[in-house]
Amino acid sequence: MNYLLGYDIGTSSVKASLVEIESGKCAASTFFPESEAPIIAKQAGWAEQEPESWWKYLCQATQKVLADTGAKGEDVKAIGISYQMHGLVCVDKEGKALRPSIIWCDGRAVPYGNAAFDAIGGEQCLSHLLNSPGNFTAAKLAWVKENEPELFAKIHKVMLPGDYIAMKLSGGDMKTTVSGLSEGMFWDFKNNEVSKDVMNHFGFSNDLICEIVPTFSVQSTVCEAVAAELGLAAGTPISYRGGDQPNNALSLNVMEPGEIAATGGTSGVVYGVLGEVNYDKLSRVNTFAHVNHNQPDTRLGVLLCINGTGILNAWMKRTVAPEGIGYADMNDLAESVPVGAEGLSIIPFGNGAERVLQNQNPGASVSGINFNIHTKAHMLRAAQEGIAFSFAYGMDIMAKMGMDIKTIKAGHANLFLSPLFRRTLASVTGATIELYETDGAVGAAKGAGIGAGIYKDNNEAFSTLKHMATVKPEADCEPYKQAYRLWVERLESK
Repeated sequence: MNYLLGYDIGTSSVKASLVEIESGKCAASTFFPESEAPIIAKQAGWAEQEPESWWKYLCQATQKVLADTGAKGEDVKAIGISYQMHGLVCVDKEGKALRPSIIWCDGRAVPYGNAAFDAIGGEQCLSHLLNSPGNFTAAKLAWVKENEPELFAKIHKVMLPGDYIAMKLSGGDMKTTVSGLSEGMFWDFKNNEVSKDVMNHFGFSNDLICEIVPTFSVQSTVCEAVAAELGLAAGTPISYRGGDQPNNALSLNVMEPGEIAATGGTSGVVYGVLGEVNYDKLSRVNTFAHVNHNQPDTRLGVLLCINGTGILNAWMKRTVAPEGIGYADMNDLAESVPVGAEGLSIIPFGNGAERVLQNQNPGASVSGINFNIHTKAHMLRAAQEGIAFSFAYGMDIMAKMGMDIKTIKAGHANLFLSPLFRRTLASVTGATIELYETDGAVGAAKGAGIGAGIYKDNNEAFSTLKHMATVKPEADCEPYKQAYRLWVERLESK
C-alpha cells in the first residue's frame, strides 16, 4: 500500500495523518501531545512556543501512524505540511532556532505593525495587500530587532512554522512560499515581489528571506539522518506547505473564485477565494496568497475571523437553555419558533474586538425583546440566526471586493451540525452549502500528492472527499432576509 503523509502543526498539538493514495482514505491519524501543548507567556499578551517542541511532537506522531498501519518508510511517497499562521521563527546558519517562536496570538507587535501602516500609508498598504493591523510576522521581527538587537544580529533566515518543519525534515533546506510570505506581510502583490516598502521601513535585509519555492512542488526531500530517526525513506519528497486557513480551504477543495471555506467553532472563520487583486478600504478583512496563487492566475484568500460565534451558542447552552439538554435538543427548541424569532435579534460580538467592525468591541446584545411573547426558544433561535447573520455580514464585504459567492464549503462539525444555522446562512446569502468530512492533516497529505505529481490536480486529489450534505437556500428567502436587514440596522445603530 502506498501512502501520503500529512502534518498539521497546530498551537495545541501536532497531528499526523497517513492517506492511502489510491482510495484517498485516511488510514491512520494521531496527535501529540495528548494534553494541550504549552504556550510560554512571559508577559500579558505574549505567546511563544519552542520550535523544537513541534519537532519532538512530529517525531512521536510519525512513529505512531507508521506503527498503527504497519507502513514502511518506502511506502510513504510524499509529505505535506499545514501550520499555524503568522508565527516567527528565527534561525542561525546551522538552522538552530535562536529564540522561541512568537506565535499567531502574541499581541506585542501590534504597535510596530500599526506604525508601519501609518508610515507607509494606508492606501499603499491596502492596495498592495500588505494588510492592517500589522500583528503579522514582519512586525514581530521588528519587535525582535528593537528589543533583542544582539540576537537579531545572529539571524540568518526568518521562517514561518511550516518552513521550520520542512527545514528539519530536509536536514537544512531553508525555503518558503509566496503564500507564506504574504501571511507575514512581506509580499507585494502589485509588484509581485518581496515588499520594498515593508523591508525598507523596518530596515530588514532581503537576505533574511528564504529561497522562494512553489507551494505545490518538490521543495526538498527527507535527509538520511531524519529518515533513520522517523522511520521514513531518505529522499521522500516534501511537496506542499500551507498555513492552516488556506490549507483548510484546500482540504475542502476550495480553489476557485467565489468559493468559500467556513468553520464555526468557538470563533468563526470565513475564507473566500478572490480572482483579482482587490481590497476592503476599511481593512475589515485580511488578504493572502491562496495555495494555488500563481501569476498570472491570481488566487487570493480573503480571510474573515469572527470572535463571537460558537462561543455564543455555548453560552446559551450554559445559561439560557433548559437544564441538562444537549445541542441537538437546543436546535429542536429553536426550530419551534418562526424565522426571525418574532422580532428578536441577538448581536453575537461578546468575545472581544471584531475586525469586521473595524476593531470595535460593541459587546453582545439582545434587541427587540417582548416580555409577553419571547421565550427561551426565541432566544436560542435568535442566537443562531445572529451568528449566521455575522457570517453574512462579513461575506457582504467580500462581495463588495468583487467576490461572486455561490458555494460555501464546510466540515460537518460544530455549528454546521445545526440545520437551523445552515438553512439561515444559505437563505440569507443565497449560496449553496456543501458539507464534507475533512481534516487539515489529510488535506496537507493530499496537497503533497498534488505537489509530487501523484495526482494530476486538486480535483483528482479530492475526488474521494466524503460529501455529507448539501443545503440550498429556502424557496422563500424573504423572511430570512427581512430578519437580516433588521439585525444589520440594529448592529449599525449601536
